[in-house]
Amino acid sequence: MPGPLLDCLRGNIASVPPVWFMRQAGRYLPEYRALREEKGGFLDLVYDSEAACEVTIQPIRRFGFDGAILFSDILIVPHAMGQKLEFLAGEGPKLSPPLTECELSSLQGDKSRYDPIYETVRQCRGQLVADVTMLGFAGSPWTVATYMIAGEGSRDQHDARAMAYRDPSKMNEILGAIADQTVGYLRGQIEAGAEAVQLFDSWAGSLAPDEFDRWVIEPNAAIVAALKDTHPDTPVIGFPKGAGEKLARYAERTGVDAIGLDETLDPQWAHGALPEGLPVQGNLDPLLLLAGGERLDSAIIHILESLKGRPHIFNLGHGIDRRTPIAHVEQALSTLRNWQRSA
Repeated sequence: MPGPLLDCLRGNIASVPPVWFMRQAGRYLPEYRALREEKGGFLDLVYDSEAACEVTIQPIRRFGFDGAILFSDILIVPHAMGQKLEFLAGEGPKLSPPLTECELSSLQGDKSRYDPIYETVRQCRGQLVADVTMLGFAGSPWTVATYMIAGEGSRDQHDARAMAYRDPSKMNEILGAIADQTVGYLRGQIEAGAEAVQLFDSWAGSLAPDEFDRWVIEPNAAIVAALKDTHPDTPVIGFPKGAGEKLARYAERTGVDAIGLDETLDPQWAHGALPEGLPVQGNLDPLLLLAGGERLDSAIIHILESLKGRPHIFNLGHGIDRRTPIAHVEQALSTLRNWQRSA
């Protein structure tokens, strides 16, 4: 029997909506901070399969979430494609050389960098109970490309957006290469034990409508089609953060099995705009979880009431803030589970 999260992703409405939180494994947990101090840098932790498995399972052990999201990073793909990857204190990730300074063909890839990630998935699936769904993930091509092109994150993704306008053939080459890598990477995660996968497109909202269709919808549709060709029973969750009114078009054209809602969307609007019966995931504001109090409870209930009658995985609208008190997570889960019992 599938767990409640996997059952929901397959289109079934649960009397008890399943729950997991983006970035649920991480710095807000004291047990994570202790392990990170012991192991050293972030990337060292990601590539240490035993430690990464422990981090993945920590929030399941503490909170009883219905899904365990792989502890890794979306920039593993450009690292495997040949860019140097560093996580610098206070500066965030750095990729070198940036694609503003070199050609994609000059990079020397190393697919063995995926192997520790697959081993993490294997170890996690072996330790989790059967009804907790193991979730793999990758970054969507557009978001990964913005980092590869600029060599770092940016507020407006200027370098990537300018390249897309100035040299669309080069952008198409970059996104195609990332998409091909992503298909292989996600297939590897699935074969190692991931029962569903999520495509994170954190910077999808920076694009104009036509550009969104070309650089977000088309590559994601290609990835989903390729995964369905080899693993038709593995659900794919799409999360194009900031898509706004373009979300319905994304849902219809990419072929994803479920769609994530960010915190800026009205869940009532989403329920009316998205294809009938499509599972949705989200969309509590992470900063409201950080704040806590009565508004946290009322927001949770509003989301649950708005999405009644549709398969719904309760989640955040983006990743949990590292400053979030444990007590607020416990409050949110209590409100959610009490509503479930009385609904």
